[in-house]
Amino acid sequence: MKNFLVRMVIGLRVKFLLTFFLIFLSGFLFAQKPIPELWGQRVHDEAKVLKQETIESLEHQLKIFEDSTSNQIALLIIPSLEGEPIETYTLRVAEKWKLGTKLKDNGILFLIAVEDHQMRIEVGQGLQGVLTDAQSSRIIRNEVAPNFRRNDYNEGVISGINAIQKAIAGEYKSEATDAEDNTGWIIFGIIFGLGCIGLLIYSFATEGNDVATSSSRSSPNKPIRNSSSSFGSSSNKSSFSGRGGSFDGGGSSGSW
Repeated sequence: MKNFLVRMVIGLRVKFLLTFFLIFLSGFLFAQKPIPELWGQRVHDEAKVLKQETIESLEHQLKIFEDSTSNQIALLIIPSLEGEPIETYTLRVAEKWKLGTKLKDNGILFLIAVEDHQMRIEVGQGLQGVLTDAQSSRIIRNEVAPNFRRNDYNEGVISGINAIQKAIAGEYKSEATDAEDNTGWIIFGIIFGLGCIGLLIYSFATEGNDVATSSSRSSPNKPIRNSSSSFGSSSNKSSFSGRGGSFDGGGSSGSW
């Protein structure tokens, strides 16, 4: 009887914990902001900040761009993120919309949250080499944000889309900020310093090896150091996965 009561209490505790977990999980899932359907449109202005002629012009421009390059660019403007991080929501939208071709992963999502004053350019893996995180950041900061601060969403969006297309074509030129320049020099200094330390360690190690192996130099079959390494194989970069419409968080976020 005592064992039965113990098992019953344990069972009730397990059921209680499981129920609590399911309630918590369902609450978390339902708290996520819903994702709009694509409906075959490239331009989605749910915040109603663009003129109709701007929407139609961008839709036509992005269609021509897709037809000539196979790259797909979509624009989503929402009133608010409703508390969700813009990186999380943009990635969820991009994954659901599956922008880009199956073999190239060449999709881009430009998302703007008006009330939150946040925006993000989400770049598919296949285009991250030509539209880098740094370029995406500069486009947001230099082309879009100044117009948004003047409440000129039409000009800001048009300038952003044009800059994205130019970056993909290798035609976008924008000066790096002082912070970006300093970051580059800092990285170079760190790499240079590590290289110097590595040379010192290598020189001490080789001096020790020379002393230890001075008596065996006449043996031609004894290898002193293997000059071949994995550096040769690192140049063989793996090709893209080929899963259409996949995203891995590449791009940049910004505010105004």
